[in-house]
Amino acid sequence: MKIAVIGTGKTGGKVVELLGEELSEAFDAHNPPTVEKLKQADAVIIFVPGDAVPDVIDAVIESGIPAAWGSTGYAWPDDLEDRVKSKNTKWIMASNFSLGMNIIRKSIEAISAGSNILKDPEFHIHEVHHIHKKDAPSGTALSWKEWLGKEAEVTSAREGDVKGIHELTLKTDTEEITLRHKALDRALFAEGAIWAARQLVNNSKMEAGIRTFGQLFDQVIEEQQ
Repeated sequence: MKIAVIGTGKTGGKVVELLGEELSEAFDAHNPPTVEKLKQADAVIIFVPGDAVPDVIDAVIESGIPAAWGSTGYAWPDDLEDRVKSKNTKWIMASNFSLGMNIIRKSIEAISAGSNILKDPEFHIHEVHHIHKKDAPSGTALSWKEWLGKEAEVTSAREGDVKGIHELTLKTDTEEITLRHKALDRALFAEGAIWAARQLVNNSKMEAGIRTFGQLFDQVIEEQQ
């Protein structure tokens, strides 16, 4: 299998490193992707900031190859699903490619359900990332709020080279519960993206269209049971 990579920054560079001989080609601002070059790969992994998505999205769609997107801070067009299906291809979208984050998702859903019996619970989501991250709050923090399905204060901080810290705090007058996820190495995001790309190519049960990383995770876990 050959996998192309678009975006060779902090996380994309780690993907390139881990792919080794599986790498088809790495694209960046100095070597922009073309439809012809992308077609030489079986799948593509994209880690570009939201403001760079318009520069590459058309080439990715037109290539027709499966794509795993790790870009956040971009308003995806309303007709995107139709365009992807018209090419009979498959995309995975993720605000965070950590496989462990899906365990967190299940935990947040449990906290949300259990909080219904608590008296006046208050929720606070706080995230910390490196100083070069452009979007705030992070896409992952917004996903946490979506998984929670409750009104929650969301705050952000940008410090040094922090790879990603997310905390959810549930507080009442009598108790406090904190759920915390800390990324120790960007390899975890690269590993998850590569796992997703391999699923896109090898999992025959996946239909054409767009699904989230969480939906893919749930599908694979269900298939293994």
